[in-house]
Amino acid sequence: MKLILVRHGETYWNEERRVQGGGSDIELSETGIKKANAVALFLREENIAAIISSPLKRAVVTAEAIAKHHQLPVEIDDRLRELGVGEMEGLAVSSLGGTFTQVLMQWWREGGAERLPGGESLVELQERCWVAIEPLLVSYKDGKVVVVSHYFVTLAIIFKALDLPLNYLAKFKIDPGGLSILEFEDYGTRLVTFNDTSYLSLRTK
Repeated sequence: MKLILVRHGETYWNEERRVQGGGSDIELSETGIKKANAVALFLREENIAAIISSPLKRAVVTAEAIAKHHQLPVEIDDRLRELGVGEMEGLAVSSLGGTFTQVLMQWWREGGAERLPGGESLVELQERCWVAIEPLLVSYKDGKVVVVSHYFVTLAIIFKALDLPLNYLAKFKIDPGGLSILEFEDYGTRLVTFNDTSYLSLRTK
């Protein structure tokens, strides 16, 4: 199976540099809508069997743009919701201060085993995400599936598929609209594309 992982386009909170987790349902910005249309155009020739999305609007709108080219419904799966960041939700990154940012980076490096205040851990996130992905490997063994979700969700899925420890997470970055592809074969799983945004050079309708 080929699993095409798409992070949603920019939202207004992305542009304002606010912490945006699973507890906020923020709309795509104009830039985000353009990216959603661009990635949809990029994927229009792919023979996609299913399109699955987080329930949050920023992911759903991105998924719907892709689905228009394939006459497919967008399947919503709540398990693909972004990491619950608890008390950090909506805070401006600039207000967190260098000390807090250092603590957060250390949390990533240690694998996020501890829950964020009022939120969840990376371990919990990865467990719920993988429960959503695992059945797809059977149902669409020879097909291509698009999953539209979020920063931490995408990385959690990639790390699980490649059997990488979560404490590597701080070494990776996925941009809004970033596209990554995993290939699941009998001999193992390979990451063949990571955080591709080259499609932005294509014209959008």
